[in-house]
Amino acid sequence: MASRTLRRRLHHGDVGGKKHEHLTGADFDDLNEPLLGNNDDNKTNRLEVQNLENILYDEKRKENLHWGFLFSHIISEWAQWLARVLLGSGSFIARILTLPSTTGNGSTKKFLPPLLSPLQESRLRSLQKRLEVPFDGSCLEHQDALRQLWRSAYPNRELPGLKSEVWKEMGWQGSDPSTDFRGGGFISLENLIFFAKRYPEAFQNLLNKNEGNRAQWEYPFAVAGINISFMLVQMLDIQSGMPTSMSGVRFLEFLSNDELAFDELYCVAFKLMDAHWLAKRASYMEFNEVMKSTRIQLERELSLEDVTCIKDLPAYNLLRQGN
Repeated sequence: MASRTLRRRLHHGDVGGKKHEHLTGADFDDLNEPLLGNNDDNKTNRLEVQNLENILYDEKRKENLHWGFLFSHIISEWAQWLARVLLGSGSFIARILTLPSTTGNGSTKKFLPPLLSPLQESRLRSLQKRLEVPFDGSCLEHQDALRQLWRSAYPNRELPGLKSEVWKEMGWQGSDPSTDFRGGGFISLENLIFFAKRYPEAFQNLLNKNEGNRAQWEYPFAVAGINISFMLVQMLDIQSGMPTSMSGVRFLEFLSNDELAFDELYCVAFKLMDAHWLAKRASYMEFNEVMKSTRIQLERELSLEDVTCIKDLPAYNLLRQGN
């Protein structure tokens, strides 16, 4: 009897579902009857199904539009990120996107200016400000810096006057060091002081020419140091504006990792120059040729993909050996 309550039939017009409610004997056998009824009821229900399908289609279309918009937005964001990476400083793509112009003998290519981070831009501007300061022999700060260099070079010797023949022993051309700076500026003196403090053993070896078989006419240490500062400024293309040389673009990557990257590179360049000097068995008149070969090797090492900081440069090993 309980099973009879599983299925009930409603007469047409019985809105409440109870007035003519009764059970038939075929209630358990007539299971093939469509659950939605026959005839007109079927037509109505087919329309309902079609309307339902239309609604579902519209919802699906809206969903597809939503995901399409979302996907397009993601692609746009990804493209902007990729552009920053590919055109950023030090990237491989940035280095191959060269401008058609060349300088000098036509072999130095210009590259698209990199996109700088705020940190890189700040450090570049700071370095450029240092380059703008000329050496002033009447400035007390610059005089103190000269004295500091002497104390670092000769800690056990008496400090000479600002004009003395003794300065020639350090490799200045005359008795007044201030006349030798010229295009080097105050930063070249800062570079020498940094070298003496950061790598004292390597500094002393170069100052006193302790390594290798030396020529009778050696390069003057202090003046060579000023020339190296000037060479790096030219090579890195950082004196004004935005660097567009390959070496300059790559250097900006180092600058983001180390605020004193220029001073560190200076020490490497000085040691490398001396290595070329010894390898060529050069004398005083060949100094310019040695400087050219030094620059060529530095530019080559700066272009290496696996170099991400100054200490990654192969030439840095020379500096480490002498310290």
